[in-house]
Amino acid sequence: MMIKKIGVLGVFALAGMFTTSYAQSDIEKRVEELLSKMTLEEKIGQMNQLSYFETNAELLEQIKKGEIGSLLNIIDPNEVNRIQKTAMENSRLGIPLIIGRDVIHGLKTVFPIPLGQAASFNPQLVEDGARVAATESRELGITWTFAPMLDISRDARWGRIAESLGEDPYLAGELGAAMVRGFQGNDLSSPNSIAACVKHFIGYGAAEGGRDYNSTNIPPHLMHNVYLAPFKKAIDAGAATLMTSFNDNDGIPASGNDYLLKDVLRKQWKFDGFVVSDWASMSEMLAHGFAKDSKDVARISANAGLDMEMVSLTYHRHLKELVEAGQVSMTDIDNSVRNILRTKYRLGLFSNPYVDTNKASTIYSQEHLQEARKAAVESAILLKNEGNILPLKENLKVAVIGPLADAPHDQMGTWVFDGDKAHTVTPLKALQTEYSNINYVYEPVLAFSREKSTANFEKAKKAAASADVTIVFLGEESILSGEAHSLSNINLIGVQSDLLREVKSVGKPVVLVIMAGRPLTIERDLPYADAVLFNFHPGTMGGPAILDLIFGKANPSGKLPVTFVREVGQIPMYYNHNSTGRPAPEGDIMTLDQIPVEAGQTSLGNTSFYLDSGKNPLYPFGYGLSYSKFEYSGLTLSANSIPMGGTITAKVTIKNTSSVDGVEVAQLYIRDMVGSIARPVKELKGFKRVALKAGESQTIEFTLSTDDLAFFGRDLVKKAESGDFKLWIGTNSSEGLEAGFSIL
Repeated sequence: MMIKKIGVLGVFALAGMFTTSYAQSDIEKRVEELLSKMTLEEKIGQMNQLSYFETNAELLEQIKKGEIGSLLNIIDPNEVNRIQKTAMENSRLGIPLIIGRDVIHGLKTVFPIPLGQAASFNPQLVEDGARVAATESRELGITWTFAPMLDISRDARWGRIAESLGEDPYLAGELGAAMVRGFQGNDLSSPNSIAACVKHFIGYGAAEGGRDYNSTNIPPHLMHNVYLAPFKKAIDAGAATLMTSFNDNDGIPASGNDYLLKDVLRKQWKFDGFVVSDWASMSEMLAHGFAKDSKDVARISANAGLDMEMVSLTYHRHLKELVEAGQVSMTDIDNSVRNILRTKYRLGLFSNPYVDTNKASTIYSQEHLQEARKAAVESAILLKNEGNILPLKENLKVAVIGPLADAPHDQMGTWVFDGDKAHTVTPLKALQTEYSNINYVYEPVLAFSREKSTANFEKAKKAAASADVTIVFLGEESILSGEAHSLSNINLIGVQSDLLREVKSVGKPVVLVIMAGRPLTIERDLPYADAVLFNFHPGTMGGPAILDLIFGKANPSGKLPVTFVREVGQIPMYYNHNSTGRPAPEGDIMTLDQIPVEAGQTSLGNTSFYLDSGKNPLYPFGYGLSYSKFEYSGLTLSANSIPMGGTITAKVTIKNTSSVDGVEVAQLYIRDMVGSIARPVKELKGFKRVALKAGESQTIEFTLSTDDLAFFGRDLVKKAESGDFKLWIGTNSSEGLEAGFSIL
């Protein structure tokens, strides 16, 4: 039903009463009925999205005329209600607006950045975080978020790796689908659900040199097997919308790629939500040299199947003329509008577009804060713990040093438009409140991560000398990662490494805690820290979560969702690469120092490696330590071979051999030994979080079907191929028990 002729106060009071969810067949009928009544101008209006600045007469007049289908960035529920009331009561057809906002890792209650959440290897945690974000967002009238970002990210120089779920398509797909479920719930029309938007379609994470907005060159097999894979899982999970990317791939900008938007997305995947451009990505086809003017932009994108334009207005200005000239078909226009209207019906906006302003708020509720704290705990990765220095005893005197110990804004990370730093609990604040029993001395030394002054280094050394152990909080400010914040050097910035060395020179144990938006090249820092706890910006409750881990109230269980390189020159380096014709051997390789002066020209063993940084990363994908020790044994397979269409089960026993209860993330990898195209040396195909008490053993199992082993082969058809496989189950991508099987 449509709400008509109800006063403003009546609208707000009734807002919570209408949660009608239509059956799909009923939605299709309603969409067709509405579409048949629309003028061309009104259809084009649905395809037009603008950014909100203020509610004024001009904006309201555009809404009355049906010239706007969506608005971005309104966070005032009273203004949302005013705008929706205008659309519902004063426009000819009463079509509500969809209200979008970048809610990437929490609205007010900020969770770890997505790369941090990926380190949890916990789909339920990711889903719960998205549910919190959806609940808080809907309270403000936001009905659409531009997440999850599923760009496969193999280059830590790229600032937007922070928004990603890492380098692996399986992990990104599982967690991306979980995020979609969290945002959208079981019913998209529920008052605490919002529409997800999977982005960026496609290949954006492979930008050349890690430079944002740059070109990509992803060949078809790699595109289908790696970059498209997590998007397919998110679409299968019911993602309501999708966003095109900024980049061109092989010369074709994503916002004008009809093969991807029509053939792959619509015909192959049967996606029936709508596609939105990224911010002005359509008009940027002019800079790409792919369109000659804004009219050409509108023609290309509309013919490619891009349903809604974000802010650049080429549809608004040119589509009517293009349709009348026969350069854009009415069929394509109608299909785009169908997709948009269908999503609005699914969101329940026709029944109730309003915000119940009398409803009690859940923003920053204790429940939400506890969820954020749990996420920050499970997202932290213990990289080093020499001599089991961690967890610390609470009777020690602690020196707290560094710019990230009390950085409430930066701790929240990138893409936080609405988080309030006044609600951020930093490590220092947690020491002053919940951990007030700890005897500590605090010296920030550096005001922020980029500061280059060493003037306060002596204060740091004095503080460290006075304490039993020093915790040094280093890393990146939030502005140093995210969109348009690429770096060519990913060391700890400024004089932070110098500070760490000075603190270590005192001779006391040092715990290094890093908060950053990307993997950093920290090999040079490791000798000066007895323990290293890495946190991708952990959000509102990062402080108490970190102290929970440092003092043993929680046990680290995070695993790296991306490879950590030794130095930036190794990039791109990722675990699931193809084997070269001359792979580096398992044993020792020639190093730069071993080459004799004036040595004769030689190929040094004819294998693929760097003379200066070797063949291995600093830390492999899936790596992460615990205060517990886990032992794997007894790997068995249910069969040595399986028929096409069959399944195989792998079992392994994991024992906690320590005296500390803990959680291990067991990881399953496979290798297809011979294929119609070269196959990766390893591929993640499963993972499980296994909670084990001290001394406890548990046998776990993974089941794989031949469908799980399918890939897009030489003919670009997805299917499994007969042949031999290796299988590993272990603690990371470099360590595990091995077995073999065949597909007949």
